[in-house]
Amino acid sequence: MGGLKKIAEITGVSISTVSNVLNGRSNVGQATKERVLEVCSEHGYFPKAPRDPVNISKSKVILFIFSDFDRDFYLKIINGVSDCLTENGYELMICTSKSSMNYMRSSFACGAIVLDSSITDEFVVSAATADFPIVLMDRVIENKQANTKSVTVDNYPAMCELAQGLVDKGFKKFAYLGGLEFTLDNRERFAALVDTLAKNNIEFDRKKYFYGNYREKSGYQAAKLMILSNDLPDVLVCANDNMAIGAMKALKENNIRVPEDISVTGFDDSEMSTMAGLTTISIPRYEAGYLATKDLLEIVEGNASREPFKLNALVKWRKTTK
Repeated sequence: MGGLKKIAEITGVSISTVSNVLNGRSNVGQATKERVLEVCSEHGYFPKAPRDPVNISKSKVILFIFSDFDRDFYLKIINGVSDCLTENGYELMICTSKSSMNYMRSSFACGAIVLDSSITDEFVVSAATADFPIVLMDRVIENKQANTKSVTVDNYPAMCELAQGLVDKGFKKFAYLGGLEFTLDNRERFAALVDTLAKNNIEFDRKKYFYGNYREKSGYQAAKLMILSNDLPDVLVCANDNMAIGAMKALKENNIRVPEDISVTGFDDSEMSTMAGLTTISIPRYEAGYLATKDLLEIVEGNASREPFKLNALVKWRKTTK
């Protein structure tokens, strides 16, 4: 009771409201839930999970965990997640920081969808128990003991198609602006580019690999470094749209024209890419969120396969490639 009272005083709600939040009950507003859980995390207060598995099964709350507000495609994914949960009588709790690991250890949720590379594979394996399945949207974990499933983008064939199209347009000097190197998306996208170039007898110059972190600012900074080299490629292939947008801003500041002087491509098909006329690869984001949630609910109810599922992606040719 002492812990509940302290949390209630800090958040300005009743002790019963705090208790309802921690037990996953549906009679508390989303904003209040998020505030209570945030304060619980800050003060390290989470009650132990109930021992009775029947109590756990009564929870109708699903966590969606992500880490990067800059990438606007999250909104469509969340819409897909929310729609699927609403149709099936479940509630959504969104977590956006390291404190989400505490939420995964508490008893108010019955499963999670994780799109957060900062949460390690080791933690996912330890958290994905028989009573708490996890669907991953950013990686595949090869551990048959973990109660997990992966729903990812089929990056490789889509990037191969884009790269081959660029080769067919006559491009020979390629640069690549990568995201976080350890992520599955970046590894698959870069491998597809290099393999496609090799099939066309074009060797990728590793000096033309620039490092980013999927954010626009990192794309801007990487392009500035590329410009300083005084050896522009024919085309800059970016691992996502945000970095491509940042790179184009740096190019414009230096009076380098896109696509007349250099072509640029992205990956994601964000709203900004449409406005910028960016050649990119479109991911069915709403469908990804919906399908990931559908698979998770099937696992919760004991009916789903654990085999990974890959979503098709399509090339969108626009004006940033001549």
